[in-house]
Amino acid sequence: MNKDNFKDFASFDEYLRQGEPSQKESAENWKTAIGLQAVDGLQPSAYLIDVAKRNIEGEITLDETRKLIDSYYQSKTVRTPKDEDEEEADKVSANIAKILASKTFAFNTNGYVSLHRRIFEGVFKHAGEIRQYDISKKEWVLEGDSVNYLNWEDLRRALDWDIEQEKNFSYKGLTDDEKIEHIAKFISGIWQIHAFREGNTRTTAIFTIQYLRSLGYEVNNEIFAKHSWYFRNALVRANYRNIQKGIDYSPIYLVRFFRNLLLKDGWVLKNRYLHIRPTDDWKEQPRIGTPQVPHKLSSSTPQVPHKFSQHVETLILSFNDEYMTSAEIMGSIGLKDRKSFSELYLNAALSEKAIERKYPNTPRHPRQQYRMTELAKTWKEWYEKKNK
Repeated sequence: MNKDNFKDFASFDEYLRQGEPSQKESAENWKTAIGLQAVDGLQPSAYLIDVAKRNIEGEITLDETRKLIDSYYQSKTVRTPKDEDEEEADKVSANIAKILASKTFAFNTNGYVSLHRRIFEGVFKHAGEIRQYDISKKEWVLEGDSVNYLNWEDLRRALDWDIEQEKNFSYKGLTDDEKIEHIAKFISGIWQIHAFREGNTRTTAIFTIQYLRSLGYEVNNEIFAKHSWYFRNALVRANYRNIQKGIDYSPIYLVRFFRNLLLKDGWVLKNRYLHIRPTDDWKEQPRIGTPQVPHKLSSSTPQVPHKFSQHVETLILSFNDEYMTSAEIMGSIGLKDRKSFSELYLNAALSEKAIERKYPNTPRHPRQQYRMTELAKTWKEWYEKKNK
């Protein structure tokens, strides 16, 4: 955010400290809505901050705020690239502020797709449309490499699967640590699908806030406002693996984000700690203050036997007790694209020792098949028992 606008944006904190309850809630929503624009390098205009303050003070409604923003940009006769960026930031911020104030939430695929439409309505022509081509994105934290996003043909099926699995998951008996690790894994998987052409991280962030509230958490949105870029880079690291470079999936950074959000931990959320080749000064992510002692499970509660990545868990749940061909596994999961299946599921499951080959010495054997390892069977048994 440029220096001219930063002081006015920071003044929202006055409403958080001294405002009426309704003003505090509204100011928090606006700070989150504006702060999330940083994930795409966008900054709001001074005009947006002015009308947001008028809304916080009760002078105008959220609908009136959006109408004023529309009129402001319609009146511009000359447009610069800066104007285009600010228009997107302003309109999306107003849409998000309205969504956060509404308290409505639909926990299904249609609800997720609708959320994207509501966030980017009046901004993207493709708002609320699932992408129909494959994508890659160069990432600073990956030195220009990209996460492997899901093949476009499998996007809706993947969303259906992930959300349905989460609906059926039970948090009963889990420690706070285990709950947060599972939440991080679920949100990471939803983001990795990257269902839309643009706006995936902003959609995932709002979806996350809404879902956590539906679970009963009191979510202070300010961490999203201040650390939205860290949130995105943490999602990137949780979904990136390059064995040749010695880099494995690293969900720990996302877990630490959620620990700060839900347990008030003091991890320093700086992006340089997430780089795959950090300098010596940035190799160890520090934590400020005394860490919260995790709650321990009683001896009668079954412990999680092993932890797999989310895609591998999906693959394990699709298995029966017999050998299966790769085509049978793909069909069981509901995927069509062989490349995505091999990279994200099959190879990952082999690497994590969740499955084993029938012909281990001949990986490309024409009659190659796979079965679960004892490690995966134990995990599946635990999962099914827990979610009865």
